[in-house]
Amino acid sequence: MKTLFATCLLLSLLLTFSLFQATSAAGFCGLKCKARCATAGMPDRCIKYCGICCLACKCVPSGTYGNKDECPCYRDKLSSKGKPKCP
Repeated sequence: MKTLFATCLLLSLLLTFSLFQATSAAGFCGLKCKARCATAGMPDRCIKYCGICCLACKCVPSGTYGNKDECPCYRDKLSSKGKPKCP
């Protein structure tokens, strides 16, 4: 019985930790992308693609345009058409 309780406790702690990581990453990306896309002509689309890139790369360049050398992963992501994916 003690082993079952310990196993359940451990699994719940791991699940809580993984949910916390996903939430904090989404919060980080949301704030960074909102700032990055503040002057975009199509802010909803900009925030969507910025969020995809941020979750994959774990970074967003500073400013509203350019500065992509700060985050090589973000800079090098390409769409299926071979164009830059990240705003």
